[in-house]
Amino acid sequence: MEKNKSFKYYSQEPDSPHPWNADLGFTNSSDRRYAFSRQPSFIQSTRDPQTPNFSNDSTKPFLSRNVSSIDIPPEFYTFDHAKEGVLQFKGSAAADKLSGLDSVLWVFRVMRTGNRQMKRLLIMISLNVAYSTAELAIGLFTGRIGLVSDAFHLTFGCGLLTFSLFAMAASRRKPDSVYTYGYQRLEVLSAFTNALFLLFLSFSLAVEALHAFIQDESEHKHYLIVSAVANLLVNLLGVWFFRNYARVNLAYRKPEDMNYHSVCLHVLADSIRSAGLILASWFLSLGVSNAEVLCLGLVSVAVFMLVMPLFKASGGILLQMAPPNISTSALGKCWRQIVSHEDVTEVSQARFWELVPGHVVGSIWLQVKKEMNDRRIQEYVHSLYHDLGIHDLTVQTDNYV
Repeated sequence: MEKNKSFKYYSQEPDSPHPWNADLGFTNSSDRRYAFSRQPSFIQSTRDPQTPNFSNDSTKPFLSRNVSSIDIPPEFYTFDHAKEGVLQFKGSAAADKLSGLDSVLWVFRVMRTGNRQMKRLLIMISLNVAYSTAELAIGLFTGRIGLVSDAFHLTFGCGLLTFSLFAMAASRRKPDSVYTYGYQRLEVLSAFTNALFLLFLSFSLAVEALHAFIQDESEHKHYLIVSAVANLLVNLLGVWFFRNYARVNLAYRKPEDMNYHSVCLHVLADSIRSAGLILASWFLSLGVSNAEVLCLGLVSVAVFMLVMPLFKASGGILLQMAPPNISTSALGKCWRQIVSHEDVTEVSQARFWELVPGHVVGSIWLQVKKEMNDRRIQEYVHSLYHDLGIHDLTVQTDNYV
């Protein structure tokens, strides 16, 4: 069977007194775990590596492992190593003080040299900030609370769009020692935040429609029509910028697809809201009763139905639900095939989740018969799940006693 590149296999000499493992350096031969790490578990110093000396007659493994701990021989770390580690820790602590400023500057550099979608979103944010500032100034100068309230609503929306832009820039950073999976999940978090805001907008429109139904509509002032028209023009420009993502149910192949979709739904919901206010004002001028209640109610339902699929998809990824693109029947079939294998006695702890759209992670624990070839079973398990699109898989095996 051909070995897959996403798995790393290691071999050792049969007579070697010091069996080794790629993750922990050295380990006992009784450790049957088959795990694949993205980075070494030990961080080596930047100076020239030093290999410890072992006597030829040594039979004690470099790391002796028991059930609950790993015992490291005292001769492995010298005083010089400990002193160097303390100094390195102090240096890293001092460097962390500037990491926040460096990260912000790095994000601004990425925004300046970003792709077309990032530049378009930056234009959208700039137009919304300019418009909300002008609306707030006019509202404060004329004493109209409606304009001030709408300006604060636009300002809050600009903050969410800014977070989406930040997520687009920060997700380009490579994985490091702290975020070993990278920063791409920021795109999912940004999409979830936008979806949550739009659900709150839908609820507030429903409350506003109920308030308009209770009180007399003749007392309403219609000066917000000019503000709604200007806001509609700005949002229609944003809809045109992200027109490729203007769909309710969108198949997300990459994490940025989910973030772009959330931005498109954000500006589309604001456009529907502005159009509803314009339509309600026009109906009121024609003498239609309960026009504002009807228009705001329809807008509230439309926004809710528009954003609910995105809310479920982004929330499911953050809650590490089973990947929706892989059916439970297919996972159950793989489970049954593994259980029916002649060398496997027990299967448990099968967990599969979607890290970001397009990247499925999984882990499974197997108990195999004694003196069986673990590698052959692991290759067989990996080939089953690889056909389902699960490429990042960790298989742990233990011997049946």
